[in-house]
Amino acid sequence: MPTPDEMYDEATRIKNEGDLEGAVARLKELLVVDPNHVLSHSALAVYLQKLGQPEDAVRHARKVTELDPEDPFSFTQLSVICQRCGLIQEAEDAMAHARNLQMRG
Repeated sequence: MPTPDEMYDEATRIKNEGDLEGAVARLKELLVVDPNHVLSHSALAVYLQKLGQPEDAVRHARKVTELDPEDPFSFTQLSVICQRCGLIQEAEDAMAHARNLQMRG
């Protein structure tokens, strides 16, 4: 059985071949094996937003911030996803949090 990182690499390859839905399916399989795989949640946030699934995109972006709460990029990504999904106040709050983390670090 492939490792989570190998599964992630395969999902990336599938996405690079132009099959976003296939990449999403592979990442969801990966999350069954490793529910806390940060890179998978991060990728799913982007891919699902592009596929017009804003609720799921935001859910995965939020999960990234839960799994990596000290990473400013996690909150920046949440901000971008929220903005693209029309959640402007949440986007602004996430960006402010990212800036606060950057100032502390």
